[in-house]
Amino acid sequence: MDKKPTINDVARIAGVSKRTVSRVINGASNVGAATREKIQKVVDELGFAPDKQARGLAASRSYLIGLIYDNPDALYIDQVQRGVLDVCSKKGYELVVHPCRYRSDEFISNCVSFVRRSNIDGVIVLPPVSESNELAAALENHGINYVRLTSVDIDKKENIVVSDDRAALSDMARYLVSLGHKDIAIISGPNHYYSTVERLEGITHTLRELGIAVPQERIVEGKNSYESGIECARALLIQTPRPQVIVANNDEMAAGVLKVAHELGIDVPGELSVAGFDDNLLASRVIPSLTTVQRPVVAMAGIAAKKIVALIENKPAEDVEEYTIKPHLIIRESTRKASR
Repeated sequence: MDKKPTINDVARIAGVSKRTVSRVINGASNVGAATREKIQKVVDELGFAPDKQARGLAASRSYLIGLIYDNPDALYIDQVQRGVLDVCSKKGYELVVHPCRYRSDEFISNCVSFVRRSNIDGVIVLPPVSESNELAAALENHGINYVRLTSVDIDKKENIVVSDDRAALSDMARYLVSLGHKDIAIISGPNHYYSTVERLEGITHTLRELGIAVPQERIVEGKNSYESGIECARALLIQTPRPQVIVANNDEMAAGVLKVAHELGIDVPGELSVAGFDDNLLASRVIPSLTTVQRPVVAMAGIAAKKIVALIENKPAEDVEEYTIKPHLIIRESTRKASR
């Protein structure tokens, strides 16, 4: 059996010091491009893989990044993981996921214990957990590096990546009005979430500016689940007259609206236009396909990963100038010009 190549082998063949090889492996910037390329070529030819445990001990780091979430949308979690891993794997970090119960009394201590128990270098926190300022304060008090993905600017720019949901829903309002719609109903998310407030105010404020009021009976609160979308759609579609449009806080609930409309024999989009938010895989596969708002989740997660690595290594974040990203409207088959 062949002997496993060592860092000494790489240094010897490349004709450089072991320290220089270490710098290249650890992504340090103080190595010339030609030297870096030569060392990387030797690393690739030998199939050298640094011992992460030894590397972590030498740097007083574990090279582990945690992902904390309480989100039932598996597609969203998958997109986040792909975005984070695309950055972290190149930096030599591994990802450890930790689901939690955001509304439980012990969730803050649970999250802190996870970081301590797993010897995590830093964490990326997803919504709705990321909306907890109490958790952010606890992480900071314990000296734990963190970055939050949220829909509102609630932290220092190095600790946050913001999705401008308010602006995106403002665009949705203008689009629906451009189709001639005046009677618009809304299925909001849970009212205690920042994202719900941002999206609801984004669409209702713009509609008011355009001279369209949304009566209170046309706004119902869902739970961001398919089942709650069904329940809320039934409550709206039995009203007289029926709304021309239903905008749901996410695609899961919008899919519930499509189901109820089908059961009641209501043609979408002929008699009812439907729109959602997220643009997950479901949105393009349901019939009719959903008009929705697409968040660049993979890109946002990549920015969060660059930020957390920068905090861990006490360096400026690479290629990160902005921390606010605006989602954009995706127009599909579920919306069309008003028929009345």
